[in-house]
Amino acid sequence: MKDQEGKSNVVVAGHISLDITPVFKNSGSQKLSSLLRPGKLLRVGKAQVSTGGAVSNTGLGLHALGGSVLLMAKVGHDDFGLILKEKIRQSGCESSIPEVEGESTSYTVVIAPKGFDRFFLHDPGCNDTFCCNDVDFDRISGASHFHFGYPTLMRRFYQNDGEELADLFRRVKELSLTTSLDLTAVDPDSEAAGCDWEKILASVLPYVDFFVPSIEELGYMLDRNLYDKWQEKAGGDDITSILSLSEDVEVLADRALNLGAKAVLLKCGAAGMYLKTRPEHFMEGWGGIACFQNSFVPDRILSATGAGDTSIAAFIKAMLDGARPEECLELAAATGASCVTEYDAISGLLPFETLREKIQKGWEQQKIIHP
Repeated sequence: MKDQEGKSNVVVAGHISLDITPVFKNSGSQKLSSLLRPGKLLRVGKAQVSTGGAVSNTGLGLHALGGSVLLMAKVGHDDFGLILKEKIRQSGCESSIPEVEGESTSYTVVIAPKGFDRFFLHDPGCNDTFCCNDVDFDRISGASHFHFGYPTLMRRFYQNDGEELADLFRRVKELSLTTSLDLTAVDPDSEAAGCDWEKILASVLPYVDFFVPSIEELGYMLDRNLYDKWQEKAGGDDITSILSLSEDVEVLADRALNLGAKAVLLKCGAAGMYLKTRPEHFMEGWGGIACFQNSFVPDRILSATGAGDTSIAAFIKAMLDGARPEECLELAAATGASCVTEYDAISGLLPFETLREKIQKGWEQQKIIHP
C-alpha cells in the first residue's frame, strides 16, 4: 500500500540492466569444457529477454509480492534502454528511470547451461555514472524502507573508498528509513577488485540496517585467503557445498556486524540462508537472532538468475509486514526456491499464502551446510 500522499513504501535503487538469456538444450551430463569449446557451434533455443540487476529483480520481486515500490536507476537513450523501460512499464511498477543522452544501457548475457552454475557477460553501461545526484531524496522521504543493490558494479559508488555510497546511506538514514544493502560478485580482473572493500564496508555499514550479501561475495571482500581456501577445497564445485556454519558462515557474519551492520543476512546458495543480528537491534523482537534456514527443494530448476535478489525482496516484504525474523527467513528461502522454476526472476514467484501452505504441508528442505 501507499501512504496518504501516494508515496511508495519501498524505494529500490542502484544497478539495472537488460538480461539476455539463451535457453540451452544440452543434456546436463557434459563437461563445460566440451560444451563451450572454442570454434564450436552450439545450438540454443529462443532467448529470454528480461529486466535484470538488483533494481529490477528485487524491486519487481517486491512489487509482485504485493509491495508498493518505486524503482530508481538510469539507462541510456538507446534500444536496450527503450526495451528495458517498456518492460518495467508493463509490470505496472512505479519508476524514476531517466534516459541519458550519450550513455549506454547496461546489459548482461546470462550463460546458464543445464547442470552448471550460470555465468555472465556484463556491460555496466551508465550504472558506472549513477551517483547521489541521480537520487530523488524528496521521493525517498515518504517511504519506509530503502534498498540499494550492486555498488560492486557501479564505479561512482566504489571509487574513493566508497565515499559516495556512505554519503548516500547517511542521507537516507537522516530521513528515518530502514535500509538494506546488497552486493554482487566482483570480477577479479576489474577496477573494483583493486578496492579496499573492508574499508568501504566499514564506512557504509553503520548506516545499514540489513546487510544482505552472499557468502562468496563477503568472503572475497573480507578474507581473500579464506575465499581462496574455499575455492581450492571445492575443486570447481559450488563453494556452498563445503562451507561450515561455525567456521565460515558465522565468522563472516560476525565480521560484518562488527563493521557496523545491525543485521546480516548471508545468502548461501543451494544450502540456504543465515541471519544474525546485533543483541541491541533497534526493532522489537529482532535482537540477538542467529539462525540458519535450509533451502527448499524446488519443483524444477530452469535458471537461478535472480533467486538471491527475489529472496531478499521476500525478506524485506515480510519484515515490513511485521513477520517474525524466523518467518522472514523462511519466506525468503521459499521465494528463492520458487524463483528458479522459471528462466526469468519474477514469473515463478508465489504469494506468501501459497508458500506458507507448502511449508506447512512439509515442503522438503535440502540439508547441505556442515555444522
